[in-house]
Amino acid sequence: MKALIETIVSALVDFPEEVNVTSKEESDRIVYILSVHKEDMGKIIGKQGRVAKAIRTVVYAAGSSQQKKIYLEISE
Repeated sequence: MKALIETIVSALVDFPEEVNVTSKEESDRIVYILSVHKEDMGKIIGKQGRVAKAIRTVVYAAGSSQQKKIYLEISE
């Protein structure tokens, strides 16, 4: 799942080497935390959050086969 997130986001940003995805696994969910260069935040969020919503939709669909709920957080 980390590779999927990195692949999608790296194509959208100006600084692909600064894309970092970490994960926290809990008993009932997995939280992926995406961090990018400060100048790329607008490209990841998009107008009215549309790009972020699209990324989350793809990630949630890819993880639907797992038994745990998947969340994607975007941090600075």
